[in-house]
Amino acid sequence: MAADPDKVPAVNDETMIEPGVPVIDSGETSAGSALPSVEAVRRPPSKRIASSISGKRYRKRDLVRLDALRPTLSDFIRRDFPDLPHTAMISLSELARYRMRYTEELLKQEHGEFTELDRQVAESIARQDTIAENTEEEFAENRTLGDRLADSIARFGGSWAFLISFGVFLAAWMVLNLVLGEAGRAFDTYPFILLNLLLSCIAAVQAPVIMMSQRRQEAKDRLRANNDYRVNLKAELEIRHLHEKLDYLVSKQWQRLAEIQQIQIEMMNDVSHASRKRRTAARAHRKPERPSGQIGS
Repeated sequence: MAADPDKVPAVNDETMIEPGVPVIDSGETSAGSALPSVEAVRRPPSKRIASSISGKRYRKRDLVRLDALRPTLSDFIRRDFPDLPHTAMISLSELARYRMRYTEELLKQEHGEFTELDRQVAESIARQDTIAENTEEEFAENRTLGDRLADSIARFGGSWAFLISFGVFLAAWMVLNLVLGEAGRAFDTYPFILLNLLLSCIAAVQAPVIMMSQRRQEAKDRLRANNDYRVNLKAELEIRHLHEKLDYLVSKQWQRLAEIQQIQIEMMNDVSHASRKRRTAARAHRKPERPSGQIGS
C-alpha cells in the first residue's frame, strides 16, 4: 500500500544532515514526542590521559602526579625511569606496585631478610587495607570436635570443681567400701587396689588430653603473636611514611610562605616608594613661588 503523501513530514534542505544521524526537526513529530538531539547522539568519549610509565590511558581520577608523592617514593620510581618530570602522571595500580616494592626494600634493609609476614605487611600497605585479624574467631573456625572436647576436658581438669568433685568421689569410694567391708560385701577392699587402678587410668588419659590442649594453646599464641607483629610493623611503617609526608608538606609550605612573604615585602616597598613620591610632589606643589621684584630687595 502506498503511503499518503500528505501524512509524510516534509524535510527541508536545512534539516538534512549526514547519513547515519537522525533528522532533527524544530517541532514535534506526529506522535508528539521530540527526537533526541545530535549532541545527545554524538557524545564525546571521556578524556583519558596516558600514564608516563606504561603508556596506557587512564581516567584522570585514576592518576596521580609524581610531585604529589613523598620524595623518597618519587626518587624510588625515578630509579627505573630517570627521565620522568615532576609533572608526570602515574596510575594508582602502578603506584601501588612501586609502593609495595619500596616497602619490601625498606624491610630488607632493616631486617636483612624478607619473610612471609613482611610480604603480607607490604601487600597490605600497597592495597591500603587493614591487616588486623580476629585470631580467636579464626582459631575457633578451624577446631574439630576432638579439639573442642580436649579443650573442655582440660578446662574442667584444671578447675576447683574437678578437685572438689574428685575429692568427694574418693572419700565416698573409701567410706562405702569400708562400710560394705564389715558386712563382707565390699567390691574394693583395703588397700583399694581398684581405686588405684582407676586413678592411674584417669591420669594416663588426662595427661595426653592436657598436652593436646596446651599444644593448641601454643598454636593460638603463635597466631596471635604473628598478628601482633604484622599490626605493629605496619603501624611503624605507616607512622614513618606519615612523618615523611609531614616533613615534605612542611618544607613545601615553608617555601610557599617564604615566596608569599617576599612578594608582600616587595609590594610594601613599592607602596612606600610611591607614597614618598606623592609626598615629595605635594610639598613641591604647596611651596609658594617668590615674586621676581623681591629678588633685588
